[in-house]
Amino acid sequence: MYSFVNALSPIFVFFALPVSIVWIICRASSNKDNKTAEIITKAIECNTAIDTDKIIEAFNKIRKTPLQILQQRLLRGCIFTLIGLASIICCIYSYRFADMMPEALFLFIQIVTMLVTGISLAVGIAYLIVFFVTRKSVNDNREN
Repeated sequence: MYSFVNALSPIFVFFALPVSIVWIICRASSNKDNKTAEIITKAIECNTAIDTDKIIEAFNKIRKTPLQILQQRLLRGCIFTLIGLASIICCIYSYRFADMMPEALFLFIQIVTMLVTGISLAVGIAYLIVFFVTRKSVNDNREN
């Protein structure tokens, strides 16, 4: 028997949830901009000795330097690659206990660890490739 709730749950998961997440993010960003504009407007209206340019500068997002971005890519690449390697070790080690657990559970564990391994290794290697490709241009910019 297929109930009405079971029919609507995929709609909520695949449509309503992503839409609501995007709406919440947009609303939070808009609210932040409105509060910032309100603070700057109040500072201008007071016409005190407060430097409005410094207030506006304080609300701007902090920009990372190219070297900081490069170091962050290296860190993420190392983290994801090591997670992938640890997953490979777990996958190999789980073969030792294959005869102690039901076959369905063993296959489930193998599939999950292979997915984690594949995804994390791909992301980690991609970050490392980007790091090694862009580090020369960052080093050239620092020398100039």
